[in-house]
Amino acid sequence: MQLSHADVAMWRLGFFFHDMAFGLLTVFIPLYLVYHFASSSLNMLGGPLLALGVMTSIAIFCSIPASFLWGYLCDATRHYKIFILLAFASIAAILFLMTLSFAQNLIVFVGLYVAMQMLHVAHESPKNVLVTEHYSRNRWERTFGFYEGITELGTILGFVLGIALFASTLSFSTVSTYTFYLCSALNVVALVLAVLLVADPLMIFERRLVGIERKMDLASRGFEGSSKLMDGLRWDGSLKEDSFAGFVVGIVIFSLATSLFFTPLPIFLREGLHLSTSWVYVAYILNSVGGTAGYFLVGKKAQSMDIRKQMPRFVLSRSLIIFALVGVILFGLSPTIMTGILLIFIGFAYAMYYIMMISLSMEVIPEGKAGLFDGMVNLGAAIGAFLGPFLAFHLDYVPMFVVTAVLFLVAFLALKLLR
Repeated sequence: MQLSHADVAMWRLGFFFHDMAFGLLTVFIPLYLVYHFASSSLNMLGGPLLALGVMTSIAIFCSIPASFLWGYLCDATRHYKIFILLAFASIAAILFLMTLSFAQNLIVFVGLYVAMQMLHVAHESPKNVLVTEHYSRNRWERTFGFYEGITELGTILGFVLGIALFASTLSFSTVSTYTFYLCSALNVVALVLAVLLVADPLMIFERRLVGIERKMDLASRGFEGSSKLMDGLRWDGSLKEDSFAGFVVGIVIFSLATSLFFTPLPIFLREGLHLSTSWVYVAYILNSVGGTAGYFLVGKKAQSMDIRKQMPRFVLSRSLIIFALVGVILFGLSPTIMTGILLIFIGFAYAMYYIMMISLSMEVIPEGKAGLFDGMVNLGAAIGAFLGPFLAFHLDYVPMFVVTAVLFLVAFLALKLLR
């Protein structure tokens, strides 16, 4: 089933509002945890930074089996829309519950946050499958890039909403209540639009067809090689297939490094660089601007690129950018301005990597195991979510950034050497 870009934009409209809410929550939740709850409550989890790491890590670890479950169920039932609706509806309900008095207890809040993350991943595998089944293989990168760019614009608008809320004269408590109500309402809008615009594919065969094409390509190269060798001719081809082990190791470590860097980042920007909450949102906007540019660029250039060669290079570039950030902080090279600039390049590199990686994952991961991709990503993210605040708390932010850069370098080597 082939769709025009206009059709994709309409189909993706509900996700635009969903990502707007999560853009707002990305910065808000860490700050809310640190500044809303009394220090005595946070001490149960080791203090503000460690509490953030523990909560985020628990949530992501719990989402790993959930990812496998939702991925298996959507492929087993061949119904994808229902899981997207489940995610949007449950998130709207949980965010509303966070405004109520009983959610002011730290343990209750953490429980609601964990439940939200487990239900949030219900839409990830179905969303990826819908794209791959609506489009032929040679258009996957372009399509993924197009609508990831569109939803990244929604994320930017979410950050702008955060700036508007925190720039008001309202108290932190009032802003918090309005934020939860607003994010809940945005997910209700996403739910209604998904009901109206999302449709299950009429036929599901594209991923299976890609798997058959990969096997036929391997057989064709084998026949070509044996024919030339028997004729005494030189053959420069290869029968090597993509290494699933190298792919898994690479994306798990990349996800670990990304989570390690971004989990404590709002606290670093607020306390390390002494930025106001509004300027923390501005920093995230810069990161998303870089990501948006990357999504649209990779969508246009993917067909002329060898993504198996290019993807490791963008992983390496992330390592180099984080090392540059360490230098900026250590030598005091206009750290506020330079951090903002480097966040743009970090976002750009991630977007290029993500589109290439998700397209390859839909080739490598067999039908019926759509949740495997999200499970692998979440495994690394869960470990990094704890390690980031842990290292920042015990070693400070600069050593934590050094560890992040080294891990990106290890991910590059895994993708480069083991593929």
